[in-house]
Amino acid sequence: MAKKVVVAFSGGLDTSYTVMYLAKEMGYEVYAACANTGGFSAEQLKTNEENAYKLGAKQYVTLDVTQEYYEKSLRYMIYGNVLRNNCYPISVSSERIFQALAIARYANEIGAEAIAHGSTGAGNDQIRFDMTFLVMAPGVEIITLTRDKTLTRQEEVDYLNKNGFYADFTKLKYSYNVGIWGTSICGGEILDSNQGLPESAYLKHPTKDGSELLKIGFKNGEICSVNGEEFTDKIAAIQKVEEIGAAYAIGRDCHVGDTIIGIKGRVGFEAAAPMLIIGAHRFLEKYTLSKWQQYWKDQVSNWYGMFLHESQYLEPVMPDIEAMLTSSQRNVNGVVTLELRPYTFSTVGVDSPDDLVKNKLGEYGEVQKGWTAEDAKGFIKVTSTPLRAYYAAHKDEKR
Repeated sequence: MAKKVVVAFSGGLDTSYTVMYLAKEMGYEVYAACANTGGFSAEQLKTNEENAYKLGAKQYVTLDVTQEYYEKSLRYMIYGNVLRNNCYPISVSSERIFQALAIARYANEIGAEAIAHGSTGAGNDQIRFDMTFLVMAPGVEIITLTRDKTLTRQEEVDYLNKNGFYADFTKLKYSYNVGIWGTSICGGEILDSNQGLPESAYLKHPTKDGSELLKIGFKNGEICSVNGEEFTDKIAAIQKVEEIGAAYAIGRDCHVGDTIIGIKGRVGFEAAAPMLIIGAHRFLEKYTLSKWQQYWKDQVSNWYGMFLHESQYLEPVMPDIEAMLTSSQRNVNGVVTLELRPYTFSTVGVDSPDDLVKNKLGEYGEVQKGWTAEDAKGFIKVTSTPLRAYYAAHKDEKR
């Protein structure tokens, strides 16, 4: 009886080769599974299904985990204002984890003896897939033909063509990964540290000029409205913000960071929704959180983003961080107004029932109401005590 193998099938060259080779050359019963975290259109999924069967798969399934991805990752990244190196919204990194989890669950459900993916040996994705499979599908063999056979693109194309499968696998100047939390762009000029991406490299281009106001509402830290329209479906809310922001080509940048395997990596991206939502959320928190809530949340959020990127989502500390982030959002309520312009945006103001700027004790730079002038003088004198004591003892140290 043939062994069952689940192939994490994206429809690209590497996974197409993997499906055909495992079925034709190695005699596996191939189950092609496309884990969708919001980056595939209905048309793309239909093409994937048709191609999987042409390649020799016994079964094709789409595993839609977009909602799970939001509930278990995106909302915490919004709570934490997570941007890797204060730049990149960790789109591909986090998507891969949830794709791998879905594939592992499916493999366990059908009793597969093996799981295969198309990652090479030079990137982060091999680690994200392998680590998740090792933990969530223990004892299941992991097959990576592209990595293990050090295959070139041409070798894979030639094999597919030789066996009657023809598709447009032309090596493009840029490679794209499109998802609900942004699009990454690799290749081309970005391989040269001295260059940036040209306008033609981006998938979304400005269709509006001038400016407009965007109002994003939050309830307990979660997006709940866009320009006054209420959303219970958070994915739909994110897509609405993306539609509005992409018309101005907002959210473009290049990220340079450390890969899990130790080398530096550079990636371009366009991510209107993440940058606008995180920008609005961070601005609202400035009004509604205490100083130390903001400080400690920033510390754990940085770790949360780093662990997501470095394939440590299953580390037991992650639910603990999520609990802290969730607790911090209890008073993050209100509507944030942003002003959008081509390629950028700015914060305008907030309307919040939990606005700490509005208080009965005093208005910054104006008049104190909760203390007297003498109280202020005493506070300043006491606060300066350790400095006065130090410099009294070290008169030779001048600044």
